[in-house]
Amino acid sequence: MTDPLADVVSLLRPAAPYAKLSSGAGAWRVSRNQATTPFYCAILEGGCYLHIEGEPDIRLEQDDFVLIPASINFSASSLQPVPAGLAESHTFLPDGEVRHGDPHGAPNVRMLVGYCHFASTDAALLLSLLPDLLLLHDQPRLTTLMQLLREESRKRRPAREIMLVRLTEVLLIEALRSGATQTSAPGLARGLADERVASALRQFHADPARAWTVPQLAGIAAMSRSAFFQRFSHCVGRPPMEYLLTWRMAVAKDLLRQGRSSIADIAERVGYSSASTFSVAFHRHAGQTPARYAKSPS
Repeated sequence: MTDPLADVVSLLRPAAPYAKLSSGAGAWRVSRNQATTPFYCAILEGGCYLHIEGEPDIRLEQDDFVLIPASINFSASSLQPVPAGLAESHTFLPDGEVRHGDPHGAPNVRMLVGYCHFASTDAALLLSLLPDLLLLHDQPRLTTLMQLLREESRKRRPAREIMLVRLTEVLLIEALRSGATQTSAPGLARGLADERVASALRQFHADPARAWTVPQLAGIAAMSRSAFFQRFSHCVGRPPMEYLLTWRMAVAKDLLRQGRSSIADIAERVGYSSASTFSVAFHRHAGQTPARYAKSPS
């Protein structure tokens, strides 16, 4: 059976060009503004607060893991109250660790942080299928994966780039599937945690060319049409047909970039009766024709 989570991560083509050990001592805070890259963090010891605009403060403790796939501004601070007007400061310690706050004090948190890069030319579309924020508690497996990423990123060993790509893929899949067992924001991981919604998602991904209807999918989920529509929309964050269109377009864009299939073949593979109907739908979605998209710079 097709695995939707693996499908999305594979199309994203992730890499981890940057990972570092960071710590805080005393009262401190650090902000990430004008964010352009996905961010992840594993708490190795101690704790801190994560602040995201419009959301309650999140307290992070040892073995907690945070994944922010989209470009969201946020800040972190010490559990110790931060005086008003405290300037952000950091120091590079002799071992390469980045220290926030007091460079000479005992750390009150130590964490591994890193940034992802997605080689997909349509990463924004794929990331829209994932939750905006994934917070996981008591996840030592993810901490171990991040430690391996950091170790690999610091050494120039043979096949380093391949290892970084594979480790990042594993990290993302582990984080997202772990999120399916904990409360998470609407998105693919939450949909896969719901047995009935997951059955429809797997059918979508196994056969995107099929002329799916909501009644057909409701039947697969053994639910009424209205109940399925509401449940799917609540879990995934978008209605079933909108999700299907998003996935079809993601697959189509990937095939167009590969340049190994004709537009007619791609149209058939993503559920359109002809190249012309596909071209109209693609232009409405992407703002350009399939032929132009295939020739545009990556």
